Amino acid sequence: MTVYRPERLEDALGFLAEAPAMVLAGGTDVFPALGDRLAPPRVLDMTGVPDLRGVARDRDHWRIGAGASWSQLIRADLPAQFDALKIAGRQVGSVQIQNTGTVAGNICNASPAADGVPVLLALDASVELASAEGRRVVPLAAFVTGPRRTDLRAGEIVTAILVPHLDGAVWSGFEKLGSRAYLVISIVSLAAVLRFEGDRVAEARVAAGACSPVPLRLPELERDLVGRARGSLGEAVRPDHFAALTPIDDVRATAAYRRDAVATLVLRMLYGCGTEE
Repeated sequence: MTVYRPERLEDALGFLAEAPAMVLAGGTDVFPALGDRLAPPRVLDMTGVPDLRGVARDRDHWRIGAGASWSQLIRADLPAQFDALKIAGRQVGSVQIQNTGTVAGNICNASPAADGVPVLLALDASVELASAEGRRVVPLAAFVTGPRRTDLRAGEIVTAILVPHLDGAVWSGFEKLGSRAYLVISIVSLAAVLRFEGDRVAEARVAAGACSPVPLRLPELERDLVGRARGSLGEAVRPDHFAALTPIDDVRATAAYRRDAVATLVLRMLYGCGTEE
């Protein structure tokens, strides 16, 4: 087995262009997924590339490096629009997992119950990809194409997650329902990012996880929230807002339970937002 740990992104892309390889960052999803199987013959360890680390603002957007861990994001000095992502990050496994696992790895794993994906959808995030041929940027909603499936092409590496900066009064929240508070896979998760002008919603983004093959935005609910006063947001919620969700029965919950739970989480989140200073 060949394990290559470059210090430059160009060298990493060159190695990947020669032949397929397993790309490794935190490894917290990669190694458990192997099970009893042997690792592939070529492994590309990206932990030595400094350009992929950190979280910083770049003009009109924020750049979360593909090597940035959840702990680094939680500690970063970020505006209120990222509060939901920090809340989600504190529920991604144990502290040891948060110290090692990366935000980018959470989206590349493409689990329907990934905690980070609904929040990043609500943040209108995009994924920056690089290969020896160049770079491209794909909206996160188009990057995650199904359970454990992404738009990552042969020879490509995720280099960053890009989040547009939101000016003004912004509130963001994350709710997760599981069999216990921590160290658990979501039964249902929910994220919202709301921008206010005065006491009324000027822009709303809401996304649900673990209720469909991929986490989804709820555009009808978003439209009905715009113009609402902060204290009456829950009154906008209707059952048809969740019609696009297709939850399943599994060992954690029934589809019917998930449908009821996501509606409850929406109300809890919106009324909670209404009571905040």
